[in-house]
Amino acid sequence: MLFNSFIFLFAFLPAALLIHWLVERFKPEWRLPVLLGLSLFFYGYWDWRFAPLLVASVVVNWLVAESFTRTGRDILIPLAIVANLLVLALFKYNNFFADVAGFVPGLTIPRYDFALPLGISFFTFHHIMYLTDLKAGKAPRYDLVRYGLYIAFFPQVLAGPLVRWSEIMHQLDERPYQRPDAEERFARGLMLLVAGLAKKVFLGDQLADYTNPIYAAAEAGQALDMGQALQGALGFTFQVYFDFSGYTDMALGLGLMFGIVLPQNFDVPYRATSLQDFWRRWHMTLSRFLRDYLYIALGGSRKGLALQLAALTATMALGGLWHGAGWTFLVWGALHGIGLSVAVLWRKAGYTMPSIVGWFLTFTFFVLTLTIFRSGSFEVAGNFYAALFGFGAEGFTMKWRALAIGAAISMIGPTAWTFIHKLPPRPWIAALFAILFVVVLFKIGDDANYEFIYFQF
Repeated sequence: MLFNSFIFLFAFLPAALLIHWLVERFKPEWRLPVLLGLSLFFYGYWDWRFAPLLVASVVVNWLVAESFTRTGRDILIPLAIVANLLVLALFKYNNFFADVAGFVPGLTIPRYDFALPLGISFFTFHHIMYLTDLKAGKAPRYDLVRYGLYIAFFPQVLAGPLVRWSEIMHQLDERPYQRPDAEERFARGLMLLVAGLAKKVFLGDQLADYTNPIYAAAEAGQALDMGQALQGALGFTFQVYFDFSGYTDMALGLGLMFGIVLPQNFDVPYRATSLQDFWRRWHMTLSRFLRDYLYIALGGSRKGLALQLAALTATMALGGLWHGAGWTFLVWGALHGIGLSVAVLWRKAGYTMPSIVGWFLTFTFFVLTLTIFRSGSFEVAGNFYAALFGFGAEGFTMKWRALAIGAAISMIGPTAWTFIHKLPPRPWIAALFAILFVVVLFKIGDDANYEFIYFQF
C-alpha cells in the first residue's frame, strides 16, 4: 500500500482518518490502541507474514524493557540490542556474510533467501535508541500500547524518519483535535502530503525515467558516452532526493493529520558547503542516530585524533552497510567516512575555503560516490567513471530538462515543510493545492507508479 497509490489515498487513509476522529471525539481513551491497530493493519497489508515479526519484535523488546525496569539487570539491554541486530542480520545480511566467509578457507555460512521484511532496519534502530536511553536512565517506562505505537506508527514504520522516543512519546497523550490550532495543523499536514506526492510523481519518477535506462545499459556492458554518464549520475542524485524527501514530506504530513509532529529529515542538502554540513542536512535523523549511538560510542572526538578519524570512517562505513547488504554500499559509506576525516584534518590545519568552492567539491563528491551506491557492482560503477572522465564511447548524448528543473528546485529551496508553514491561510491557496492533488492523481493513473527507493533499505 504505497502512499502514492489509489488504495491508500482513497481507501485506507480516509477510513483511518474517520475512525481516528470518531474515537478521539467519543472514546479518547481508545485512540492509541486504535491507532496502533491501524498501523499494524497498514504494515500487514504489504505481506501478512511480516506482521507477526513486527508484533513479536515490539512485544519482546517491551518485555525486556519491563524486566530491566523491575530488576535493574544491566546485561538485559546489551543482550536485547544484540538480539535485534542478529534478527536484522539474519534477514538482511546473511548472504552477504556468507560471501565474506567464503574468502576464509574452511569457513562456510549457509545461505538463505529470506524475503526482507519492510522497514526492519528502521524499527530495529528505533528499538536500539529506546533501549540504549533506558539503560542510560534517560528514557522512562512506557506501556505496551505506547511503545508499540512508537515503533509501528504507520507514517514512519517503513522508511522513517528515525524518531527518538523523546520526540514523539509526549505527544501521544494529547487530544490533537481539541487543540486551538487543530484545523490549521490538519490542513498543513494535508498540504505536505500533496507536496510530497507531487515531488515523488512529477520529479522523482520523471528522473527515474532519465536514470534507469542509463544504468540498465551500463549493467548490460554497453559503453556510455560522457553525456549519458552525466545524465545517469546527476539523474539519480536528484531522483533519490525527490523520492526520499517526497516520502518524508508525506510522512510528516500524515503525522500532522493524526496529531503527531515527526522530525524533519532534509534541509536543502544540495546547498551544503562542506561534507559535514551535508550530513547535517541529508537524512538528518539517520545522521543523528549514527553520531549519538555509534560514533560517540566508538570514542568520538574525546580520545585523540587517530581514534576520531577511525571512528568516523567506521561509523560511515556501517551507515553505508545499513543501506544494503553489498560491498558497494560499504565502500560508499567508507568513502564518506574518509571524506569527513579529510575535512577534520583540513579544519585542524587551519585551512579555509571559499563557500562556492566548498559547495562544488561537496556536491561533486556526493554525485561521484552516489554512482557506486546506485551501480550495484564495481564493474557498472567503473563503466560510469570511465565515461565521466572521457574514456567511454564517443559522443555526448544527454537529456537535460528534468535535470535542470531538479537542480533548481533542490538547490534553491526552501524545504516543503518551511514553505508550507509560511503560507498564510487563504482560500485560493487551498484551491491551488486541491488542483495540484487532482493533477497528481491523473499522473498516478497514467504512468508507472514507482516504489519508493528507501523501501529496499
